[in-house]
Order: sequence, then structure tokens, then C-alpha cells
Amino acid sequence: MTNNDILIRLRYAFDIKNVDMVEIFKLGGMDYTKEEVLNMLIKINDEEEAPEEYIKCNNKMLEAFLNGLITFKRGPQKPKEGQAVGPLPVSGKESPNNMLLKKVKIALALTTEEMLEILYEGGIKVTKGELGAILRNPSHRNYKECGDSFVRNFLRGLTYKYRA
Repeated sequence: MTNNDILIRLRYAFDIKNVDMVEIFKLGGMDYTKEEVLNMLIKINDEEEAPEEYIKCNNKMLEAFLNGLITFKRGPQKPKEGQAVGPLPVSGKESPNNMLLKKVKIALALTTEEMLEILYEGGIKVTKGELGAILRNPSHRNYKECGDSFVRNFLRGLTYKYRA
């Protein structure tokens, strides 16, 4: 599953308008025009060649979008004393699948039980321990990398919950 697929599915699940997509990227610290965002949202099949205007979304772009989504859904964070004001830092080092689950959980202020319910709605039964391993820091010894099918089911569950 590509980062562009993730953007397309998140946009559909939350019914995000084009103008809001541009705003979310801006909140995440990246400036794109409406046309550039639409070029990221072009659906490409495996056997097709991408059109010339197609923009491939890398991990940093996806992380910036997810950081912007957190700010868009929850509002800007009040800085603590001595903390710089601005968008969340983008590292681009974590698996995009694990990062997606963590950041959507934060953006929607979901509890572990709500996450498990969304995953169940998407067609996958997961224990709290398995979900906890996926949400851990990559340097933790019990960290587990999240697969594409897991993310597909999570995004399907989000769509059922927020579009139905």
C-alpha cells in the first residue's frame, strides 16, 4: 500500500475537501497548492504508468499530513515554557503504517477500545497486546511493524465509522 493510497483512503473516510487537504498539509509544515494535492490523489493501478503530473507521496509528506490532521482535528497545541511554536517535527524514520495508526489515534482522541472496535469493523480481530506492540516506539523491544493488510482493514473500519 503506497502513501498516496493512504492519503486517498483517509480523505474518503473523513470526507475531507480539497481546500481542507491543502490546509492540513500547511498545518503539518508543508505548502502545496490545490493542484499539487490533487496530483497526489491520482489513483494508479500497478500495471499502469503514472501520468506526468502525478506526485509520489514520500514518508515525510505523509507524516506532515498526519501531523496537520492532528492540528486540524484537535486545534493547535499550547506551547510549554521555552518550547518553540510551530508544526510538529517530521522525522520520516518510522514505518508509515505504524505512524498512521498512532497519529490517527491522537487526531481523533481514540481510546484503545475504540481502536479495537474500528479494527473489528474493518474485519480484523486484534488483542490489546498486539495493538500495543504496534503503537510502541520503534526502539522498544516489543515493537511490532504493522502490515499493509492491517492498515487496509483499519482504514476500512474508519470509513464504516465516519461515513456510514
